[in-house]
Amino acid sequence: MKQYVVARPLYSEDAFTDEHEKIHRHHKTLRHHVKQYFTCDLKRAKNAALSLLPFIGWMRIYQLKEWLLSDIVSGVSTGLVAVLQGLAYSLLASLPPWYGLFTAFFPVIIYFFLGTSRHISVGAFPVLSLMVGAVVTRLVPDEGPPVNITGFEGLTSDEQRVMVAASVTFLMGIMQLAMGLLQVGFIVMYLSDTLVSGFTTAAAIHILVSQLKFVLGLVVPGLSGPLSIIYKIFVQIEKTNVCDLVTSILIMVVVFIVKEINDRYKAKLPVPIPIEVIMTVIACGVSYAFNFRVIYKVDVVGRIPSPMAPNMQIFGQTAVEAFPMAIVGFAVAFSVAKVYSVKHDYIIDGNQELIAFGASNIIGAAFKSFAASTALSRSAVQESTGGKTQIAGLLSALIVMVVTLAIGFLLEPLPKSVLGAVVIVNLKGMLMQIREVPYLWRRDRPDCVVWVVTCLASILLGLDLGLAVGLGIELLTVVFRAQFPRCSVLANITGTDIYKDRKDYMSIYEPEGVKIFRIPSPIFFANIDFFRGKLVGFNPLRVLRKRNKALRTIRKLLKKGELQMTSVISFKCSGPIEESEDESNMEELDQPTDFKDLPVQVNWNSELPANIQVPRVDVHSLILDFSAVSFLDISALKGLKAALKELIRVEVEVYIVACDEYILEKLHSCKFFDDEVKSSMFFLTLHDAMLHILEKHPVNSENTKVCEKV
Repeated sequence: MKQYVVARPLYSEDAFTDEHEKIHRHHKTLRHHVKQYFTCDLKRAKNAALSLLPFIGWMRIYQLKEWLLSDIVSGVSTGLVAVLQGLAYSLLASLPPWYGLFTAFFPVIIYFFLGTSRHISVGAFPVLSLMVGAVVTRLVPDEGPPVNITGFEGLTSDEQRVMVAASVTFLMGIMQLAMGLLQVGFIVMYLSDTLVSGFTTAAAIHILVSQLKFVLGLVVPGLSGPLSIIYKIFVQIEKTNVCDLVTSILIMVVVFIVKEINDRYKAKLPVPIPIEVIMTVIACGVSYAFNFRVIYKVDVVGRIPSPMAPNMQIFGQTAVEAFPMAIVGFAVAFSVAKVYSVKHDYIIDGNQELIAFGASNIIGAAFKSFAASTALSRSAVQESTGGKTQIAGLLSALIVMVVTLAIGFLLEPLPKSVLGAVVIVNLKGMLMQIREVPYLWRRDRPDCVVWVVTCLASILLGLDLGLAVGLGIELLTVVFRAQFPRCSVLANITGTDIYKDRKDYMSIYEPEGVKIFRIPSPIFFANIDFFRGKLVGFNPLRVLRKRNKALRTIRKLLKKGELQMTSVISFKCSGPIEESEDESNMEELDQPTDFKDLPVQVNWNSELPANIQVPRVDVHSLILDFSAVSFLDISALKGLKAALKELIRVEVEVYIVACDEYILEKLHSCKFFDDEVKSSMFFLTLHDAMLHILEKHPVNSENTKVCEKV
């Protein structure tokens, strides 16, 4: 085994600072930062242009011969999938199917210029579509009059719904654009993978239930409210359209089988089999040939509408729903983009992504598209078929445009039940996330609680409230982890300068009267009292008051002549502790013990006269390991100083080790040190402090103990 030997002096922080000169660093002032932010030169203008229009950067390095063919193949494949998913996800938004094609076209064009990811496919995302659908059915319900909005006058029910969807999308885009300009892309970090997984699983269940009305051919009222999902399952189930049901089951079985083949043989297949497109074309032809719409009363896609501008009057009615949609849309897109950026070794910018999706949704909403983000399955097609850049996305948008303007009429006979079946089959990935629950329960129960609560809340309360509940639970777990961290008492591994948790190792060395306490988190106002209660296992302030009360009693006995001083006053700790009847002047009891008018100093660990009893303190030295403490706030600083003073006043020497330089500077600037709490208590390492203690309190070899693990 390799070894190393280091010979160096024993260092406290003060000794190390005296011996090694530090470099003085000039910290920039706020004025300097503001001046630098608003300073503009040619280089900065160029960088700003490249940042705002990222496509310039990758177009300059575009390898025409190597990448173009791959982008064409990927663009065509993705475009076919985008057409089908655009039609299908429109049903989730409670809109006529053709509006999904607008979502697969206009946002893609804008993202081509402004987006930083080269591989995600922009367009409809099922969770967002469902959230849009909830707003649409709230303002324009299937049964009953719509909400009283001036812009609805003279419009059909479908036109009113499209206006609501476009308006909430426009507002969502404004929010995303504003967050991007304000550089708050970091907000997505508060949505953990666990929360997103639970949320999307609940959304998948919502989607599954919402598509049952198309699969079964039912006319179910669009419901909003906590238990709408349960109600939808049972309402009008006896009126099932058998033709729709049989068609849907057949489509789902075939698509599922071929998708499994694609997954199993993806390494051998040059391009995944576009089974959804194939089955859609077949179903469309069969529906037209046998006239499903007339003979079997099957609901079909119908004609392509023309786009219109959104109505701004709806903003006030949809602002509450638009914000969670903006967050969810960005969070999902950024998560997918991050996966591909790591895989293909390029950088994405969260703030620029917010700007890109904000602009995409604003311009898309002006042409009656609804909320756009990205779907993992569609992005996987774009990447797996060889897509190198967003040129593949641009070509997929051209495919969508061709379908919309030239051959869309061929899809008019397509049954909506086929689209519903395609949506349900594509939910497999999200629904299978439920398998994470047993793993999370075994590995990290707080994360498991976040997953389960988010999922259940999103199912029962709706996606917007469910997301808020999940975020609240997640933040609570963070607070509890920081407020009640796992503290540990360390011990020396025999024969080394290494210190580990005393409960984990057998060959350890613990000098009598020395305790090493590791603080594993930042110290702030919420956890300072928790740490104070854990430090030594007793209340030093209570001990100090008992000692001062005992001194009062001793002085009274000496004054009355009832106590004769012959040697050091001793003390014995046994039986219950009796409280002194003199509770006056409590402030004096909190001051350091004063022996100046006594002939001898009291030994508090020995027997005291007159049955005076004071709690015994077995610790003479306490080492606080600050290696994991990243910051102290003012409340914690005050609490820490009070705790140190209490310990020092009961004759417990305190040493703080491995303290961050930033914290030391803050302690000095806040005038933390005084006559009792001194900077000399800070040491570089645990071993430095331990050697200092052993030098100050020598331990006899016969008293040295090696604790065995129990």
